[in-house]
Amino acid sequence: MEPLRILVPVNGDASDEQAVRLACGLTKKNKNKSKVFVLNVVEVGRNLPVESPEPDEVDRCESILHRMESVGAEEKCAVEAEILQAREAGPAVVAEALERDADLIIMGLEYKKRRGEFRLGDTIEYVLKNAPCRVLISREPATNGTGRGGSPEPASVSAAGAS
Repeated sequence: MEPLRILVPVNGDASDEQAVRLACGLTKKNKNKSKVFVLNVVEVGRNLPVESPEPDEVDRCESILHRMESVGAEEKCAVEAEILQAREAGPAVVAEALERDADLIIMGLEYKKRRGEFRLGDTIEYVLKNAPCRVLISREPATNGTGRGGSPEPASVSAAGAS
């Protein structure tokens, strides 16, 4: 499968750049026919009209998209970037994939733990469950407390039942 239309949702995480580079790499064979769409969803609270996000948030999103366009230029890949305002990012990403007839969604994921457990997060879970196309997750390496990638230290194993 050679994807021709790749959607890359970004949110300012360190993993965004790698996701865009991966998308650009996948389109190199069909550069003239392929498209990389970078999307930043501004989640607007229910207390505001969806058309009225915070101006600071729009500025932050524009900065993120300019950086992703620069990454595309470094990779010699045309990147089309867009800000989308919505109540929730997951449904917005799925709707955009449908609208653009995407062949593939590439989502970057930082390695984060909540309450001691690694989680995908609500947006990625929603997209994985509802996407109309293939989804590729590019996760940052786990850290082992030293700031370097690698597996976390193994948990202690109980000796219960050992002879």
